[in-house]
Amino acid sequence: MRKNTTNVPDLSYLQLDGAMTVFYQLNTAELVGAALKRNEGVLADTGALAIDTGEFTGRSPKDRFIVEDDITRDTVWWGKVNFKFDAEKFDALLQKVTGYLSQGEIFVRDCCACANEKYYIDIRVVTETAYQNLFAHHLFLRPEVPDATLVPGWTIIAAPGFKADPEVDGTLRHNFSIINFTKKIILIGGTAYTGEIKKGIFSVLNFILPHEKKVLSMHCSANIGAKGDTAIFFGLSGTGKTTLSADPERNLIGDDEHGWCDDTIFNFEGGCYAKCIDLTAEKEPQIFNAIKFGALLENINFIKRTRTVDFSNIGKTENTRVAYPLYYISNAVIPSTGHLPKNIFFLTADAFGILPPVSKLTVEQAMYHFISGYTAKVAGTEAGITEPKATFSACFGEAFLPLNPVNYAELLGNKIKKHNVKVWLINTGWTGGAYGTGKRMQLKYTRAMISAALSGELDNVKYTVHPVFNLQMPQSCPNVPDNLLNPSNTWADAEIYNEKANDLAIAFIKNFRRYAPFCKSEIINAAPKVTESTLVT
Repeated sequence: MRKNTTNVPDLSYLQLDGAMTVFYQLNTAELVGAALKRNEGVLADTGALAIDTGEFTGRSPKDRFIVEDDITRDTVWWGKVNFKFDAEKFDALLQKVTGYLSQGEIFVRDCCACANEKYYIDIRVVTETAYQNLFAHHLFLRPEVPDATLVPGWTIIAAPGFKADPEVDGTLRHNFSIINFTKKIILIGGTAYTGEIKKGIFSVLNFILPHEKKVLSMHCSANIGAKGDTAIFFGLSGTGKTTLSADPERNLIGDDEHGWCDDTIFNFEGGCYAKCIDLTAEKEPQIFNAIKFGALLENINFIKRTRTVDFSNIGKTENTRVAYPLYYISNAVIPSTGHLPKNIFFLTADAFGILPPVSKLTVEQAMYHFISGYTAKVAGTEAGITEPKATFSACFGEAFLPLNPVNYAELLGNKIKKHNVKVWLINTGWTGGAYGTGKRMQLKYTRAMISAALSGELDNVKYTVHPVFNLQMPQSCPNVPDNLLNPSNTWADAEIYNEKANDLAIAFIKNFRRYAPFCKSEIINAAPKVTESTLVT
């Protein structure tokens, strides 16, 4: 083993003890320099490193596996999301990958996750490329003095150049991401998409924290106001989770992954991994200004004959991304923890224009909508989608949940009750009709509704109950036109609205069938009611 620095960790526990050169704990500038020297990317005119991830520009959910063993056999919710992998096949594949990596250069980083020290886990990241190690530097927490002599709690190995043989190795295709809870290893190969690294650890925490620590793990953003009031934002891609939590009047705890324990909300990560599509300095100044030296741009395109990023160009993918450390955000909270939340926001981009722009939920409704995890895709976002399509992802992140989603919902419900937290459903999607007929809700109105909820201005207004979804809709909200608050008022034909509301309610009910056998009757009864009655205006 050739070492470029002293105090390089012993990697023999991974069977990594070959003739490779080990670059350990390089800083940002050194990793950028190494990536440029190895032709892994180029610098944008802002100084950010721009790389392409090749074949995969996003996660590959069908190629994510969990090793079936004594820890996982009777606890993991196998099936739609969690696919079994044989322990012996894993051992053989691990030996192949480490043998492959032992012949060249590797980059090793010791880091950690969970800003609350009670739940801290240390992580060693072994990567084939410099830019993957830069990503790990940004997205995980950075210990002041890493101890190379310790065997870490978890190890991530990422070898994008290694391709599996499905018939021999037990994978579905040549790419794979496999979690082994007994060996505490995440093995990634055949894909250079860096998001597999961070979501691998998120999946681990989604198992360890709720199952072993009774801490709720959440796919959400979080911020905190001047008075110490924490707010949580759940939402699938495209619903505004990052945009709405990046509030200049509030400090950012984190944009994606958090835990909720007895006394704090805490970030799992040390950085942000933000979408770049149509990014502008006016719309999202914090993200835009973070794209500077050290930031990692993925799969973007440049304006012709320049090194200026064309954020509107989605020729490679709509999932263009930038990764940067949390301290690139001027109002970030470091260490990234906050007090217990006072408000929770479920964000949905309802492309059918049915759900109210803001509504207040009961505890049971909160659990129901949390398990549902609804949003809608619009025409053109994916091949074959020609009209709005309802999309459900349990707990707003089903792809990363090893346990039955009802487990997370019960934890959430208990915490809402115990701490008297207000829960709001925010529709950042369409009003006045579905996509193609109606209009997207203006961001200024959504921000005004969230501000009113945070300030308590919605506590004493009158409410109307939506007759299909049973949601409490405020009749007035500061800086928002009253007619927008009841969606039926914005449609030209109330009868058509009623029909479409029933259609969406049926989609909710059908989706919930797979969870209902595990739920208490109070949650099941929080489902929307299919009806032909006319909405109250």
